[in-house]
Amino acid sequence: MATDSSNTPSNEKPRRTRRTRMTGAERRQQLLVIGRTLFAAKGFEGTSVEEIAAKAGVSKPVVYEHFGGKEGLYAVVVDREMRRLLDMVTSSLTAGHPRELCEQAAFALLDYIEEYTDGFRILVRDSPIPQSTGSFASLISDIATQVEDILGREFKSRGFDPKLAPLYAQALVGMVALTGQWWLDVRRPKKAEVAAHLVNLAWHGLDGLEQKPRLIGHRKS
Repeated sequence: MATDSSNTPSNEKPRRTRRTRMTGAERRQQLLVIGRTLFAAKGFEGTSVEEIAAKAGVSKPVVYEHFGGKEGLYAVVVDREMRRLLDMVTSSLTAGHPRELCEQAAFALLDYIEEYTDGFRILVRDSPIPQSTGSFASLISDIATQVEDILGREFKSRGFDPKLAPLYAQALVGMVALTGQWWLDVRRPKKAEVAAHLVNLAWHGLDGLEQKPRLIGHRKS
């Protein structure tokens, strides 16, 4: 006699698997991750609240509930990336020799580009909203401030005017940042080689500085 191997009555419907509901903090983090990816790929203007909500599997009001809209989400994403990059640069400056400090700063930016490519793509775009927490230019200025103190001490020890350190700090950090934007897409040569060439230009340029540089062209003012 055949027996039914199933203990479930034939007229009983199979139970549905209950979906685990996200907490508010989990949902917020999910929206940040999705928004970061879309902003990096499409930019602020090319990304819609509808698309963010659809990717998260929620309705539009959920996005507004957490961030007040696309602008609020974008501002939080930008703020997080700026803090991450600034922290990476600041924490990298641990050496004692100025040349090695230049290497560490260059590596910190290139490491960020390599590890957080989406974040860097967002930062290098001009912010489309005035209430954003900052811009790439302001971030570069913050990083230059970290380098400024190092250069100031080096200038003073060599008999240069330390008041010019902020100018050189902006120039050096800007050089690395612009090279980083170029390297973002080409990824050649390798990171260590890029860092070596950046420091080569910066260090040997600084090493041969004139105390009172002069212009050789016809324009003097």
